[in-house]
Amino acid sequence: MDDPVLRVQSQLTARDRILLGWLYDHGVFTTPQLAGALFPSLDFCQRRLRTLYQLRLIARFRPQRADGGSYPYHWLIDQLGAEVVAAARDERPPRRDHARLERRRWTSTRTLDHRLGVNQFFTDLAGHARTHPGAELQQWLPEVVCQRAGTFVTDDDPALLRAYEPSVRPDGYGLWAEDGREVPFFLEYDTGTEPLGVLTAKVVGYARLFATLGRSWPVLFWLHSAARERNLRQRFTDLPDLLRVATGTREGSACPACQIWTTVGSSERCRLSGL
Repeated sequence: MDDPVLRVQSQLTARDRILLGWLYDHGVFTTPQLAGALFPSLDFCQRRLRTLYQLRLIARFRPQRADGGSYPYHWLIDQLGAEVVAAARDERPPRRDHARLERRRWTSTRTLDHRLGVNQFFTDLAGHARTHPGAELQQWLPEVVCQRAGTFVTDDDPALLRAYEPSVRPDGYGLWAEDGREVPFFLEYDTGTEPLGVLTAKVVGYARLFATLGRSWPVLFWLHSAARERNLRQRFTDLPDLLRVATGTREGSACPACQIWTTVGSSERCRLSGL
């Protein structure tokens, strides 16, 4: 019997596999996001996406703008693509309706802008690494994986595994390497719609999490404006010793790898690798 997964395997490049894995793990990307992160040009990216679409590995939709016109194509994993990723990871095959449910989820959800914003943060890092030798996005975990006890606690400490109850929902976890430094971090992506009190309350949850784990990583608050960053920083006082919080703003289309981060208690901006 012809196996479509086996049939398509030989047509995939290493970059295709990364792209499919991102779609499987992180839901939805626009064409410019994938082009900037993985391809030398937009035209090259569009041609390859078209090929993967014709192979029925990925799906797409194109939201309409309220003032007329449309947004770029938004890309999702298709059923065959999900099965290819699961097979490559030696995981159980996805549900037969996996792609249909994902398509319904992202074409109707009000959190689409938030997810695209989170993915923009990480694809900006990947794009920086692609054009800067010595830089690499070594790991990128989605929100759902951050909630699993085994992600940050191993079976070597079963008591800690049982005690692990995440009190926060990071928008992602990353491991960034540049110039010989490695920086693991949690991301909190802010759209500007939540009250500042909600953001400051998250710090308490991170402090509790790090106290349970006995180790910590920087928590990055990626804010939509400089004014909101100033207002939030005024609320951050007397942070626990285990907690290292940094704020940055995407105002002006700054790359998150660059010298835009300020840790609480400092007024100096530093690169992500400096955290």
